[in-house]
Amino acid sequence: MKIPGMVRITRPSNAVAAGCAAIIGYFIASGTLVPGVLVIWGVVVLVTAGGNTINDYFDAGIDRINRPDRPIPSGEVGEREARNFAFILFAAGITMSAFTTLLCMAIALFNAFLLVFYATNLKRSCFIGNLAVSYLSASIFVFGGAFLGWEGAVRVVPIAFIAFCAMVSRELLKDAEDIEGDLSEGADTVPVRYGIKATALVSLVFAFGAVAGSIYLVSWWGYWYLAVILPVDAIIMAGAVRPLRCKDSQCVRTSRATSLLKTGMFASLVIFFVAAFLA
Repeated sequence: MKIPGMVRITRPSNAVAAGCAAIIGYFIASGTLVPGVLVIWGVVVLVTAGGNTINDYFDAGIDRINRPDRPIPSGEVGEREARNFAFILFAAGITMSAFTTLLCMAIALFNAFLLVFYATNLKRSCFIGNLAVSYLSASIFVFGGAFLGWEGAVRVVPIAFIAFCAMVSRELLKDAEDIEGDLSEGADTVPVRYGIKATALVSLVFAFGAVAGSIYLVSWWGYWYLAVILPVDAIIMAGAVRPLRCKDSQCVRTSRATSLLKTGMFASLVIFFVAAFLA
């Protein structure tokens, strides 16, 4: 076991960004920030890190083909160490959620369970796994709003919808990138069952849903927001359109579609936070 490997397996930038999304969810719902947001940030970081770790544990076979540089295939982290570390992270996150609200705690418990169930059963299921991981990403905003109770959770549903659609789009294309490894492991993903062309088309539909949702928020924040979000929407659509010409996974990877979608999603988070601050 190497400490850098234990850190890397959690995908710390991903986990920290997820925690920041919870803070943004709270800020959009309340219009203010309180010290308690550090607690919801910590819960999301720990649970997300646990999910990333358990996912790598169950994906070790596929990663030996698709991602041999990851901590487990590269030998930085043992499989048993990864499994134990994941459950320590989950336990810490759920324990910390006891200092939030009952609604937040319920979401944290459910999401921790779903992350494990996703890694063990849903990941290799056709489309259901994509929907599950996209729900998990979108629910982070609801979790942040839930720190205010039900009213706060409902307030951020439009943001969660945008995140859900964007994540479905990106997850489908990630599956298209990994089709060889998924085939070797018998994973029944959308590109395995229906092909890359059909996958790219479905991804485009969900990307359009995310863009449409972002434009709806003009009713919240005004036309200055529209001028700022449209370039970001263009990045998201560019990422979703590029794979339409692809016939194999290598083409999807070289199109950098998933990177563009990720860039657009992070830029959207910044804009949402600024827009809520200026509102």
